[in-house]
Amino acid sequence: MIVIHTARELRKQIQLKKTSVGLVPTMGALHTGHLSLVKRASEENHLVIVSIYVNPTQFNDKKDLENYPKNLDQDLELLQSSSENIILYAPENDDIYPDGMVPKNFDFGSLALQMEGFSRPGHFDGVATVVEALLKNTTPTRAYFGEKDFQQLTIIKELNKQLKLGVEIISCPIIREKNGLAMSSRNQLLSPKDREEAKVIFKSLEAILKHAEKWTPHQMKQFFIAEVENLKGFKVEYFSVASPSDLIPVDHIEQHKMYRIFVAVYAGKTRLIDTVELKRK
Repeated sequence: MIVIHTARELRKQIQLKKTSVGLVPTMGALHTGHLSLVKRASEENHLVIVSIYVNPTQFNDKKDLENYPKNLDQDLELLQSSSENIILYAPENDDIYPDGMVPKNFDFGSLALQMEGFSRPGHFDGVATVVEALLKNTTPTRAYFGEKDFQQLTIIKELNKQLKLGVEIISCPIIREKNGLAMSSRNQLLSPKDREEAKVIFKSLEAILKHAEKWTPHQMKQFFIAEVENLKGFKVEYFSVASPSDLIPVDHIEQHKMYRIFVAVYAGKTRLIDTVELKRK
């Protein structure tokens, strides 16, 4: 595995390979979910680039940035055991922000106004800025993103379209821990007790899906809050049923139409998100 820190050196390696390239953008603290993206990218491309960069401009809370888990040595070990044909791109700040640590301003309409966009002002400008830089620096054939961050995935597809980057954006299913908790780097910040009890998030979503034919979004929300906040230290930040195309929340569910449920929950001081697909027969 090759480790590269600059876009210039990265482009040299890509030119030498002259082949299809799959990009897996990450912020490190890798887990099985990330490795599933790497595996798929390896199956569909001759060369895989895994980027590790903790992007400061997508954090609206400095403490959140400071506490974000980082373990590059462990990440290297995981990547080396997953595939041989990998380039690790670990850029310095200047490589992503050559004109200073300031995010660009984007207009993604309703896609960036709800849920994460509402709770974390400026978050998606930071995300879009770093993803644009990564896509331009790596010039991939395909880029792979997990569906846990479905809102981010939708915005990245729109970014790719607006900038005419020509990258195939691949969405990959959520990988879950044995208890159902969606895999996330932030799970490392949970206490053993909270990590086990956080299974309530997915179990409550599963229960809602069983009643989806009868319950309104309001009833679903009430049930979810009651189940989650019954646990000490757990607090629901948002619960939203929305169209996957525009992410605008709905109050009424139509038959045979696709929706998604989006949730954000605090388990102690750790913020967790999840999403599931919802469709009435």
